[in-house]
Amino acid sequence: MEFIKKIAIGGDHAGFEYKAELVKYLTGKGYEVNDFGPYSNASCDYADFAHPLSSAVESKEYTFGILLCGSANGVAITANKHQGIRAGLAWNAEVSSLIRQHNDANVLCIPARFVTLEEAIEITNIFLSTEFEGGRHQLRVNKIPC
Repeated sequence: MEFIKKIAIGGDHAGFEYKAELVKYLTGKGYEVNDFGPYSNASCDYADFAHPLSSAVESKEYTFGILLCGSANGVAITANKHQGIRAGLAWNAEVSSLIRQHNDANVLCIPARFVTLEEAIEITNIFLSTEFEGGRHQLRVNKIPC
């Protein structure tokens, strides 16, 4: 039986529409997806969703997390407060690949106001299919926690 990656997804009101589309897309691809909210596009605070998602990825309940907000900076900053999280902000395919290859990112942060839905899907696909290179990069990743 093939291993199914469990994905936690969340964000804020600015990322709500893309999040909803990514949930449908990923579920259709066979991923097990848990939506941590928000559940509408009403104004909300990203930390209320980024912290629970990050805790769930940190505990390894989920393989990866995906956070979407306007610039993705707020969710990235919040997620990276968790010791076991390496959240990377990706606005194109190359950056998405590099945050996995070189940083072993386990949370993808997408700036919904700066990418199209098609780009968000491509960024997500690349993130989920790219392996960490290890080697010299592992030495660097080992130095991240305080």
